[in-house]
Amino acid sequence: MTGQTLDIHAHIIETETLAEIQRALPDCGLELHTNDGDFGTLVVSGAPYHNFPRGGWDVARRLADMANAGFDRQLLAVVPQTVLYDKPAEDGLTAARIQNAGIARRVRAMPDRFMGLATVPMQAPDLAATELRRAMTKDGLLGAMIGSHVEGRNLDDPDLDPFWAEAEARGAFLLLHPVKIAGMDRQKSYYLNNFVGNPLDTTIAAACLVFGGVLERFPGLQIVLSHGGGFTPYQAARWVHGWAERAEAKVRLKGEPGPSIDRLLFDTILHGPHQLQFLVDWAGADRVMLGSDYPFDMGQYDAVEVIDSLRLTAAQRRSLLHTAAEARLPKV
Repeated sequence: MTGQTLDIHAHIIETETLAEIQRALPDCGLELHTNDGDFGTLVVSGAPYHNFPRGGWDVARRLADMANAGFDRQLLAVVPQTVLYDKPAEDGLTAARIQNAGIARRVRAMPDRFMGLATVPMQAPDLAATELRRAMTKDGLLGAMIGSHVEGRNLDDPDLDPFWAEAEARGAFLLLHPVKIAGMDRQKSYYLNNFVGNPLDTTIAAACLVFGGVLERFPGLQIVLSHGGGFTPYQAARWVHGWAERAEAKVRLKGEPGPSIDRLLFDTILHGPHQLQFLVDWAGADRVMLGSDYPFDMGQYDAVEVIDSLRLTAAQRRSLLHTAAEARLPKV
């Protein structure tokens, strides 16, 4: 279905899916404590995430919130806490397949409202490539949400090349999301781990994809950077200048970084019209797609209103709201 507002950055963990993971992997440490209120508690390896919004697991609440925000459809991905890159590879694969099956069930039940992305065990790149292929061909998912690193391994690690090759061959839509952010020792106050840490980790990942030559070697990759690309758009010219000046920047990136930077895609989660206008002016409306980060409190739920306040042509507005994403999502 086309012609409707599409939110390409949304997370879900339904209780049925979580129960299946707990049965299959009783030691994985995943729990969701719910009640009749607006929030539950998501526990990952003993660490509680309090105030987890009800819409994360309650689809009726999700649909109501989507209506309020003006989102007709959502591209569903797992919550970043459940990618489980720190688990043994086989456990990570088991958890991924259960979550992918859960998202696929939701998409089949409500195909006019939802599409889905897989999660894959990036700690085992060959298994990740195989699961991406299976999830796209068997479950009908359209790509994957991937973390900004794999337990400290940056995304330019050559061991990840089998995954990149599969993603490129499949035309997979990849949503890059920060996980276990860098510099946590200096970001413990004021919720800086989210305000600064999330965009920082996305920026590190983007820089590794560029300077590590990943986008040069796999030019067909479609990678969407969360939260407006972090600091990438604002500092991209510095990267171009630095490559020209520093030998270190040329170790793996053979050509100048501009073409790789120009392959990066972005969601709209910037929380302000001036910032989003800059992104659209710099990147072009065909590389920017509406996202919300639903259901989290740092999500942006006035995205349609903000888009409508920008200096856009009718075609650019449509691009942000749905056509840019529709053009890049594979047909599976």
